[in-house]
Amino acid sequence: MSENTTDRFFRYLNWLFNPFHGLKTTEVYDLIGTSSLTENALYLNLGYWRDVDTIDEASEELPLLVAKRGGMGPGDTVLDCGYGYGDQDILWARNMKPEKIIGLNITNSQVKRARMNVADAGLGKSIDLREGSATEMPIENESVDLVVSVESAFHYRTREDFFKEAFRVLRPGGRLVTADILPMKKSDNLFRRMEQWISWNLVAGKFNIPHENYYLIPSYTNKLSKAGFVNIDIKSIRDDVYLPLHEYLSRTRTFVGKLHPLAKILAQLTLNRSAESVYAGLDYILSYSEKPDAYRSM
Repeated sequence: MSENTTDRFFRYLNWLFNPFHGLKTTEVYDLIGTSSLTENALYLNLGYWRDVDTIDEASEELPLLVAKRGGMGPGDTVLDCGYGYGDQDILWARNMKPEKIIGLNITNSQVKRARMNVADAGLGKSIDLREGSATEMPIENESVDLVVSVESAFHYRTREDFFKEAFRVLRPGGRLVTADILPMKKSDNLFRRMEQWISWNLVAGKFNIPHENYYLIPSYTNKLSKAGFVNIDIKSIRDDVYLPLHEYLSRTRTFVGKLHPLAKILAQLTLNRSAESVYAGLDYILSYSEKPDAYRSM
């Protein structure tokens, strides 16, 4: 093996199997690279599985669900925080037809590939993908109609700072929609609670979820309200995410062949367990909120 291949091998080994070793968010996604579960794109989300049968369909349904919940449409300026490889922005541009999509992402390798994907799709005039932070947005005050974050807000240090920044850049009447991962309420059953603890800490440790983002739906609501948002609506959609995803992957297992050899081991071990055990500690929400119409910045 070359020096780079050897280094990547041991970094993967350490990340997967060392419980005391974590990586920065950018390092996690650099390491994962383009190992998407999908066949026809590079989506990295878990998918929304209501009325669909494949990972490709589910991975498109989730960003479409977010877009529809936010009322994305012609005339909108959309800010997409954590856009991955840009597939969701291309999907929105083609299907929802907003006037402009601006993206922010801190992982340089994804930014470069996403820009290439947008250019190849011929959508460079309507999609502007930038390298930048969702907690320190290089975006003007009250310049955006809709802020979205698909399966990335749990990374932000902190999610509260993201809420404040989203509120700042939204025009009065603007909307914020997130598809986000939260912990589950602790069970009264001691064994179940242990499963929840293991489930959450495995995901939080490997995917760099700050402890400050560990809270339930009522706290999520309170933090949005504290940032100034109104008409807050948060629903758990975990039953349409984790269980059908696990069933699909257990049934097909074709994606395992695309993984790093070390990741294959972990994937096989995970798929041999029940979904209720693997995802015991994880909730999954769709969150909607608005900036008041009457709000005016000082």
